[in-house]
Amino acid sequence: MAFYIGIDLGTSAIKVILLDEFQTEHAVISVPLSVLRPHAGWSEQNPADWWQGAERALDQLASQHPEKFSRLRAIGLSGQMHGLVALDAEDAILRNAILWNDTRASSQAEVLDRSEPAFRKIGGNMVMAGFTAPKAVWMAHHEAALFARIKTILLPKDYLRLCLSGEKISDMSDASGTLWLDIAQRRWSEMLLAASGLDIDQMPALVEGSQIGGYLRAELAKKWGINHQVIIAGGAGDNAAAAIGLGIIRPEQSFVSLGTSGVVFSVTDRFVERADKAVHAFCHALPNCWHQMGVTLSATDSLNWLSELLDQPVPDLLAQMKLEDSTKALPIFHPYLSGERTPHNNPHARGGFFGLARTDNAGDMARAIVQGVAFAIADARDVLDCAKHLPDMMIATGGGARNTYWLELIASLTGCNVGVPHNADGGAALGAARLGMMADGMPVEAVCNAPEIVQIIYPNAQLAETLLPARQASQFLLNTMPKFSSL
Repeated sequence: MAFYIGIDLGTSAIKVILLDEFQTEHAVISVPLSVLRPHAGWSEQNPADWWQGAERALDQLASQHPEKFSRLRAIGLSGQMHGLVALDAEDAILRNAILWNDTRASSQAEVLDRSEPAFRKIGGNMVMAGFTAPKAVWMAHHEAALFARIKTILLPKDYLRLCLSGEKISDMSDASGTLWLDIAQRRWSEMLLAASGLDIDQMPALVEGSQIGGYLRAELAKKWGINHQVIIAGGAGDNAAAAIGLGIIRPEQSFVSLGTSGVVFSVTDRFVERADKAVHAFCHALPNCWHQMGVTLSATDSLNWLSELLDQPVPDLLAQMKLEDSTKALPIFHPYLSGERTPHNNPHARGGFFGLARTDNAGDMARAIVQGVAFAIADARDVLDCAKHLPDMMIATGGGARNTYWLELIASLTGCNVGVPHNADGGAALGAARLGMMADGMPVEAVCNAPEIVQIIYPNAQLAETLLPARQASQFLLNTMPKFSSL
C-alpha cells in the first residue's frame, strides 16, 4: 500500500497528515507557531521556525510509523498565502517573513492600485496591503539595502519545498496571491513585476498544483528510512487546498470557511475579475480551473481575541450565549481587528463593539462576535458571481463550522443551504495530500471525492428579517470609517 503526506503551513500551526492510497487517515501531528508583532499592524514569522516545526513533525511521523513512512510516494504542500520570504544569493533568509495579515504596506498598495491598472486587469485583484507585491515595494522604500540583496522571493509553503527538495517552485493558486501572476494565462507577468521593482529571474518556477514540483532530498529520504524517490507536488494556497480536500473542483461549487479568517470560495471555469468589489480572482489548484473568493480577515480570530481578553476559553464563551432569548438587543461587533478585504478593502478598518449596555455580559459579546462575522461573510458572498446563481449548497469547513448557530446565521443571511461534512475541519492538509496523490498519477475523479454531508442547514427567512436592522446598522458604521490613513 502506498502512503501520502499533506503538510499545511498555517499561521498558528503546522498540520501534517499521513494517508494511505484509499485516503484513510493514519496519523495527524500539529506543531504550534507564534506570530511576531513588533509594531501595530505588523505580522511576521521566521521561516526557519516553519522548517523546524515541519521537520520535527515529519521526524515524529517517521519514528512512530516507520513501515508506512518507508512506502511514502508523495508529499503535498499547502500554506498561508501572500507571505513574503526574501532570500539572498545563498538562499539565506534576509528578514522575517511579512505575513498575509500584515497591513504596513497600505500606502504602497494604494499607490500601486492607483498607478497601474494592470494589477486589476491582469493580476485579477485590487491591490491590497496583505498581498505580496506591496510588501516588496514597502521593503524597497524602507529596507532598501535588504531589498537590493533579494535573489529570490518565495511564498511560505514554497520555503518548505526549498528545504524539502532544494527546488524553488510555486504553484498557480498560491502565486495568484502575489499580484505578479497573469491569472488568465497562468504565468508570471513581467509588467506587474517591473511595477514592483522586480524581474522574472527573482521568481520561482511555476507548476500546476497537481503536477510534480520537485523531489525529496536524498539525505532526508535516507534519514526517514525511504530508499526510493518521493514526489513533492506543486501544492496550493490554503484555500485552494481546502477546496481540493472538500471536492470543490467544478464551476459554481462553493464552500464557506470559518477559520482564523473567514472565506467564501466559488469555482469558475475561466478567469472572472471583480476587483472593483475587492473579490479575489485566483487560479485553482487544478489545470484550466479558476475561482473567486471573498475574505474577511478575523473570523474565529475575533473569538480568540475575546478569549484572551477575558481569560476564558472560547468553548466557555460560546456556551454562555443565550440563544433562546431572541428579543434581547445585542451590541454590534465589527470583526475588523486586522482591517478588512471583501467587499470594503479597508486595511485601516478596526474592530469594535457598538451599543454596549451595562447589562451585557461575556455571552452577549461572544454572540455579537458570531453575528458580526456572519454579517461580514454575507457581505463577501453578495459580491461573488456565485451569488447570482445560488448554488445548491455551500460546504462548511474550519473550526467555527462546528458551531451550528453560526452556520444558521450564515445560511439565513446568504439565502444558501450550508452543508456540514463529517469532518468539518479536515481542511487544507487533506487537500495537500490529495494533490500529492494526483502528482503521483492518480486521476482527479478518483481523488477529489466530496465528503459525506451529515447535516444541511437551511435558510431561515424569519431570522434573516430579524437580523436585517442590525446588519444595516453595521454597514452604516463601517462606511463612516476613513478609507485610508494619511500618507
